[in-house]
Amino acid sequence: MDPRLVRLSKTISHALRHAPWLYELEPDAAGWVPLDDLLAALQARAGTRGASAEDVAAIDAQSDKRRFEVRDGRIRALYGHSLPGKLARTPAAPPDLLYHGTTARAVPAIRAGGLRPMGRQYVHLSTDVATARQVAGRKRGAPVILTVRAGEAHRAGVAFYLGNEQVWLADAVPARYLDVSEA
Repeated sequence: MDPRLVRLSKTISHALRHAPWLYELEPDAAGWVPLDDLLAALQARAGTRGASAEDVAAIDAQSDKRRFEVRDGRIRALYGHSLPGKLARTPAAPPDLLYHGTTARAVPAIRAGGLRPMGRQYVHLSTDVATARQVAGRKRGAPVILTVRAGEAHRAGVAFYLGNEQVWLADAVPARYLDVSEA
């Protein structure tokens, strides 16, 4: 992806996921903001002047992971939020297995208390080992991949939510549904 679009994608992520108030945006209960409001906020910032709806579409088309959703003149981030309050999600039946990338240092706490969202609204889970490995690689320490028996957990009452084609979300996942699968 063009380096300008990478920078723009990171700024959009920051605006929609973490600090909309810095961009004078007010997401609704599901995280939507008017696309025109976002573009106006980007126009006012050094480094993102000239951002357009076409740029947003290009980011979506070229991204390895779908991070945003644009519909009816509105945009929202699909996952990764650290905003106060919790965005509304609709529970869905997950695949039987999902994966979570972490570090060896975190495994004892995860075995004791399960997966928790920490500073985010939801626990993030990957549909494939490669994506989980990529996530684990961003963290400091020896990478570890956890297999989440999501189908079993879901049947036992654990809520899961679709983030995008590669990411599922959960409020938390009890340790009994987790296996250390590979490093």
